[in-house]
Amino acid sequence: MLMNQKKVKNIFVQGAISPFFIAESIRQHSTKTNIGAHSIFLGQVRNDLIDTKKVMAIEYTAYESMALDQMDLIREDIFEKYALTCMHIYHSLGSVKAGEICLFVFTSAKHRKAAINACEEVVERIKKELPIWGKELFDDHGYQWKENG
Repeated sequence: MLMNQKKVKNIFVQGAISPFFIAESIRQHSTKTNIGAHSIFLGQVRNDLIDTKKVMAIEYTAYESMALDQMDLIREDIFEKYALTCMHIYHSLGSVKAGEICLFVFTSAKHRKAAINACEEVVERIKKELPIWGKELFDDHGYQWKENG
C-alpha cells in the first residue's frame, strides 16, 4: 500500500546564486499583503588570505539526500517555533567565486521579530547540521577543506 509522501524541497542550485534571482524572489512577495516583514541572509564567498594564499573560490559538495531530509526537519521545527508566512532556502553546489552569493535564506512573517529570529536560526542550523562541505580553492591552485563556523 502506497502512503502519501511529502515532497522534500530541493534547496540546492548549481553555482552562484544570482542577484537577479534574489531580486525576483523579493518582487514575487509584493502580492502577499499579509506579510509585514522579511529577513534575508546572503552568504558570500570571501577571498580570505590563508598563510600567503588567497581564496579564489569555494567548491561546495553535499550528501544531498541526507542534507535535504535534515533541512526538511529544520523547516518543520522553524515553522512550529515561529509564526512565519513563508521561508525559502537556496545553497550553492559546485564552484562559487569570491564575491558571489552561496547561501540565500529568506523568511517572511507578519512581524519582524519572527522573520529575523527564524532567519538567524535557520542559518545557524544549516551551518551546524547539514552535510555540506566547502573546498577553498587558492590562487596557487592548492586547496583546503573549509571548517564551518
